[in-house]
Order: sequence, then structure tokens, then C-alpha cells
Amino acid sequence: MNTQNLTIIDITKEAITNEAYKNIPVAKVNDHVVRMGVMTEPYFWHLHPESDESFLVIEGSLFIDLEDRTVELFPNQLFTIPKNVIHRTRPNGDRSVNLTFESSNMTTVRVENLST
Repeated sequence: MNTQNLTIIDITKEAITNEAYKNIPVAKVNDHVVRMGVMTEPYFWHLHPESDESFLVIEGSLFIDLEDRTVELFPNQLFTIPKNVIHRTRPNGDRSVNLTFESSNMTTVRVENLST
């Protein structure tokens, strides 16, 4: 992880990208990491066996698909997914920028055969 303490991170500048999906660590806090994600396409279905994951939307809106429902987050809204809950994220519209808060040793397990 390549974050720097005592440094101002400009999320607006970091969010400038032409990539379909950009996910970079912007801060490390104790044993957790804050990541900035920019997405223009859906992420695959997955779960995290050892960590909860919180999403805070900065720009646009974000759909979080769960097995039984879809949650939509708008700027300044936060939603936490407990560990082992299958989910995927996707932008609502052209692009979404969000911060995620998660354990720094979190693993992502891809889940196949879920309807899209």
C-alpha cells in the first residue's frame, strides 16, 4: 500500500481517470485502509470473508446489489456490508466515485452463477 501520512489527498484530482474501474488506497488508518473507487461499469459479484466494507459516495450515485435487494447511495450517504455478504457494486449513470473503508488484509472472493 502506497499511502503517505501527513499528506493532503485531493480526491477530486485522484478521481480524474479514463479507466473503467480505478481503485486505489488513499489512506491507512490502524489496520484499515480507505480506498477511492471510480467506476463506469459494474464490479463482479463477490464477498469478503474476514472484513466488513463501508461505502461513502462522493460523486454520482452507486447501486449496491445484494442477493435479495438493491441499495442506491447518493453523495454523502454511507452503507456498510457485513463480512460474508455477497454483493456487487455498479454506477448509476456514467460514473460513480466512492470511498471504501475496509480491513487492510481483506480478501475478495469472486462468486459465480448469480443472475445479473
